[in-house]
Amino acid sequence: MKLSVPLAALLTLAVATACAPQSSTNSASDKDEKTGTLRVWLFQEVGNEPKKKVVDTVVTGFRRAHKDTKVDVEYIPVETRAQRVKAAFNDPGSAPDVIEYGNTDTAGYVHDGGLLDVTREFSAWNEARNTDPTARQSVTVDDKVYGAPFYVGVRALYYRTDVFRELGLEPPRSLAELATTARTVRAAKPDLYGLVVGGAYTYGALPFIWANGGELATGKGGSYTSALDSAAARKGIRAYTSLFSADNCPAAKCAGMGGNDTVTAFAAGKAGMAIGGDFSHAAVEAGAVKGKYAVVPLPGVAPGSIAPAFAGGNNIGVLKSTAHRTLAVDLMERLASKETQSALFDAMGFLPTFTDVRDRAAARQPFVKPFVRTLASGTEFVPASPAWSQIDSSLVLPTMFQEVVSGKKSVDAAAGEAVGKMDDAFGSAG
Repeated sequence: MKLSVPLAALLTLAVATACAPQSSTNSASDKDEKTGTLRVWLFQEVGNEPKKKVVDTVVTGFRRAHKDTKVDVEYIPVETRAQRVKAAFNDPGSAPDVIEYGNTDTAGYVHDGGLLDVTREFSAWNEARNTDPTARQSVTVDDKVYGAPFYVGVRALYYRTDVFRELGLEPPRSLAELATTARTVRAAKPDLYGLVVGGAYTYGALPFIWANGGELATGKGGSYTSALDSAAARKGIRAYTSLFSADNCPAAKCAGMGGNDTVTAFAAGKAGMAIGGDFSHAAVEAGAVKGKYAVVPLPGVAPGSIAPAFAGGNNIGVLKSTAHRTLAVDLMERLASKETQSALFDAMGFLPTFTDVRDRAAARQPFVKPFVRTLASGTEFVPASPAWSQIDSSLVLPTMFQEVVSGKKSVDAAAGEAVGKMDDAFGSAG
């Protein structure tokens, strides 16, 4: 269903997961050591150095406050996070103390018993009172808090102003115009992708399904059934996969691309357009297209409309297996603090989760406006089920897109197969 606020779908997260049984026997550590080394896993970004500088500052302050501690920060690929985190849940001895995780992972991680309940600490944290209520819901399951919101994220359309000006083009006002414009760019400049797309770019593809009236799944009360084989969803899948062609973004080169790959290609000056997030801003600014691009909301089906975007964002949490509970929670709060979020906005373009910090950031940085417009126009979210982690990590949707663009399966056949996999996952989640 279409939502009217950025993370409103997360308001159902607690309901959807409250009755899910804990599937892990991993219990909370009874240790709370005040010295030693804390291990932290954060996501590797496109152009990660600005993020690293902000985090290094946080770590320096943390170590100054806790003299007998060390912090080992590792940046892990987003695409392989599921396997790494699952292994950590199963082997507490090798697990980190603090992790960054996507808001789509909350329900699954809580279901698996991997995240520490920090309700008491979050409630006592003075800065938490300015947390966007919907962002708070992204860390909440059954009225318990399992982390601190880190940033909110949404995607829009980046385009090359110099190329558009040279070719006499205007930003597309519909998905049909988007496809036509992409092919116009490619025809005039065959060294560029028109709109760079990726077969493994799930959250870049989903707006095409939602804009055409499709849904990922239907259901209520935590019980879901895949809806990818509906006529509307198949229309959206067809619209996205049709862009993997020689006259836009050849399947041989683009089928394996993920979101970071498409942003990298655009930043390097290899594409006329790309679907990127507010969190992609720093990487694009650091690339060859600096000063030669602009951003508008991704258009929908009707001219002038905005395609529903995925209501994304990341959180910082503490693993249940930590032997440094007090230290780990303190580090979590420092990483997710107002000061850090403001610095990450300046460094990376990450939208803060604190309303007061976000208001100040938006007032001083015009690039935020198309993303705020996208958020305000209505967003979508993935099914609020612990099954989503399994669906996501087993690459059900990328496999579907890639089978279509490679010519191995028709849209109907690939969607039907994806439906079966999703329904199996929903069923096993209970």
